[in-house]
Amino acid sequence: MSTTIGRQAVVVGAGMGGLTAARALADYFERVLILERDVLPSLPGDRAGIPQGKHVHALLGGGQSALAEMLPGFEGCLRDSGAVPVRVGLELRMERSGYVPFPARDLGWDSLWMSRAQIEFTVRHLVCAVPNVEIAQNCRVAGFIARPDGSGIQGIRWTDSRGVEDTIASDIVIDATSEGRLTLNVLDSLGRPKLEETTIGVDVAYSTAVFAIPEDAPVDWKGVFCLPQVPKSGRGGLLGPLEGGRWILTLAGRRDDVPPGDADGFMAYASELWTPTIYNAIKDAKRLGEIARFRFPESRWRHYERLASFPRGLLPIGDAICRFNPIYGQGMSVAAQEARALQRLFASRQDERDPLGGIASGFFAEAQALIDTPWANAAMPDLAYSDARGERPADFEQRLKFGAALTELSARDPAVHKLIAEVQHLLKPRTVYQDPDLVKRVLALMAGGRV
Repeated sequence: MSTTIGRQAVVVGAGMGGLTAARALADYFERVLILERDVLPSLPGDRAGIPQGKHVHALLGGGQSALAEMLPGFEGCLRDSGAVPVRVGLELRMERSGYVPFPARDLGWDSLWMSRAQIEFTVRHLVCAVPNVEIAQNCRVAGFIARPDGSGIQGIRWTDSRGVEDTIASDIVIDATSEGRLTLNVLDSLGRPKLEETTIGVDVAYSTAVFAIPEDAPVDWKGVFCLPQVPKSGRGGLLGPLEGGRWILTLAGRRDDVPPGDADGFMAYASELWTPTIYNAIKDAKRLGEIARFRFPESRWRHYERLASFPRGLLPIGDAICRFNPIYGQGMSVAAQEARALQRLFASRQDERDPLGGIASGFFAEAQALIDTPWANAAMPDLAYSDARGERPADFEQRLKFGAALTELSARDPAVHKLIAEVQHLLKPRTVYQDPDLVKRVLALMAGGRV
């Protein structure tokens, strides 16, 4: 049985980070108010505040599990809305350099595939069913209100849907905006030390089209992932199923190799992927709707965990802490895991005399641990491109060789294949790669010995 520790919590942003954070807070505050600048669709649909929403999105196993824990019935709702189960390791054809295709194996769980709009709509429906959660739409947050002594935040300034300016008092404010500028602004206004950041310049561009799945579609896979030939080329494609008998295809390139937005150019780009599987699947399929485009310049990790202190009553979450290269599909899952960690943190502190005191340091430590694995999963292949901007570790070349040997070992050994999938799906931390027996086998392979 939970114990209320505050009267009101305010969440800024009704995306995946904000919605899951609101659910985490709902057991511990009398009222949770979500403020969203968009007018939210009454049915699953794209919206202006999610400019990348029309592209391929995926829930990794760790994110899917976190959402199922926080929102009972979540997976059933997705399946009822038409989400397509894809058996991990078996039904998504993986094409990578040296392995076309990578060995197909049943690794033990399903990934549910659907549109970003359907995922968010389902989460929003379940969160709003919680009696003390409310969403105010079409409103703007101007800034956070600091306590007179500068020790923390006591509310926000905002403009509602009628254009009326007002303030709201809050015991805690969650910044779930995509840029996290509200938090940065208040830190600056309070004279706090400059926040450290790690960035990787990736300069990724992608284009996405949706197709009706043809009657003669291949039956030996439900999706295809044509990985880029790192570091030779950044061009790749991911074709996956959506609700409603559709395929979604996102084509990606780096720097000047930008996927086109016109139909002919899009198809030509697909035909020039280094394997023909995706193009052969879509060449005669009916395209539905327009082609969407998006650019992403750099991944960014703001190191809140390194600050000596942090304003009381304020927490950033999700993209406000770390924005990942979207090619790896990690953002929604990490946000859900952070919210689940926040929920557990409140549960552990609810009987303390001052439950909100010091909660930032505990949350940032949890977030750091959660971010470490997906960041590393993306950083190594991203930094393998010589023109990528970012600091490489001193043993970078050795790490790349270790990763290549680990991939080769996983192609031979189903147990290693499953372990890598569990790390990529955020079900296990990357520290499992430090297992002495596994390291010995990988090093032997690197040296040309037996494994």
